[in-house]
Amino acid sequence: MNISSCDDYFVKRLAKVFKLLGEPNRVRILCSLGLECRPVTEIIEQTGMTQTNVSFHLRALREAGLVRPERRGPFIYYCLPDPKLLHILEELTAWMDAKQKSVKRRKKTKL
Repeated sequence: MNISSCDDYFVKRLAKVFKLLGEPNRVRILCSLGLECRPVTEIIEQTGMTQTNVSFHLRALREAGLVRPERRGPFIYYCLPDPKLLHILEELTAWMDAKQKSVKRRKKTKL
């Protein structure tokens, strides 16, 4: 994909995902899932969020296709639809960390 030739549809879809992930609690939920399917009660424990707040954010993540529900008896477990999503988040974090280190090095050399 050539990013300079992104069509309007692609740009809008990507912007929508970034806007959704601009809410820290949603990223916290995705990270708490990791590569496992987890019940809502476990997500609540891991994130420290209230049940209402977790349910609200899970709904937004589900509607965007970033998590998928899986019924197991009376419980609903949430999973990442693809482990690539977690790797994308990890790679993005690594890229940001590298950029931050680069900025810090440049600031030190200017002093």
